Amino acid sequence: MNGATAGTNLDTVRRHNLATVLGLVHREGPLSRSLLTQATGLNRSTVGALVAELADLGLVQEREPQVSNRVGRPSPVIAADGRVVALAVNPEIDAVTVGVVGLDATVHRRVRYPTGRIPSAAEAASIAAAVIEGLRPDLGAASRVVGIGVAVPGLVREEDGVVRLAPHLRWSEEPFAAALADATGYPVLAANDASLGADAERLFGAGRGASDLVYLNGGASGIGAGVIVGGRPLTGISGYAGELGHTLVNSSGVRCHCGAIGCLETEVSQGALLRVLGMDAADADELERSLLAAVTRGDADVVAEVDRQIGFLATALRNATNVFDPQLIVLGGFLGALHAIDPARLQSLVAAQALSASAERLSIVRAALGSDILMIGAAELAFRPLLASPAS
Repeated sequence: MNGATAGTNLDTVRRHNLATVLGLVHREGPLSRSLLTQATGLNRSTVGALVAELADLGLVQEREPQVSNRVGRPSPVIAADGRVVALAVNPEIDAVTVGVVGLDATVHRRVRYPTGRIPSAAEAASIAAAVIEGLRPDLGAASRVVGIGVAVPGLVREEDGVVRLAPHLRWSEEPFAAALADATGYPVLAANDASLGADAERLFGAGRGASDLVYLNGGASGIGAGVIVGGRPLTGISGYAGELGHTLVNSSGVRCHCGAIGCLETEVSQGALLRVLGMDAADADELERSLLAAVTRGDADVVAEVDRQIGFLATALRNATNVFDPQLIVLGGFLGALHAIDPARLQSLVAAQALSASAERLSIVRAALGSDILMIGAAELAFRPLLASPAS
């Protein structure tokens, strides 16, 4: 099973075993007791005791098994309790999105609050707090709210949630996590949006079972990336690794806000796609529908812009392929929409440019979690303390 960790029968590591069992049903979905026994290597009575304790803690539910034709009594099914929820927040240059996500990875609600302009960190925290207050009826149905996870389009110091630099938001050295915690009363953790998206796809989406993948997220605030190497996130010494949006794709291009010439996010952007579509703003789903409709009817300006952006995106993916040798590249946000328009062309362009040995086993896919990906990724950040130590 993906990410399964062997348990132990030693009483001194009961907490470890609780985390093992809860982590399995959180990541894999509902599992029978017999499968949990196989996955953990623990005996049936130990698994039964752990499940009972997790149920008493309100973290799992035990369900009757489905009727089958197998001989013998079927094993009860254990599921993460979706009434245990985390709140997810994603500030962007044109909106603040807030979600309610269950421990079973179900997105119960997602609210996008358009801002009309780039919000300051204080404004984004205030908007998020107001939206969360408006979600009180939904939260009333929850058995527990564990806290808030924030997906930030920028560089975040994870230990304290300080946004070191979010250039499109024009934030620098902003203690956003602390401000949001003060405004809501919930504990808050924050991290880079693309890194959280990579984690979400690895655990619940297209990257399940992949040990080496690159995830690129395209949004209103540019392009970010998260890299998984050997099943672990590649963070770098300060936690800022994966800035593929600032790799060179056009030496004759324009100057990026980072100061360099021809970065990926200067050539491949949601804003340029919205302009040729005649739209002011859209989320990833709305943008994809509009792009597909325009390409289908043969809108020359849209077709030309899509073709141009796919070409530069292929160059960046070639670089990622040569550097990281991934088995999978996952595209989210508006990059997923570009992939949906012509997936075969993007794959062939990368294969033609990358080192053949690196590209021969590479697959390029769109994010399976769609517009919920950053909600799930941010919620996963908020769930980490609970998953690491369920009893506390």
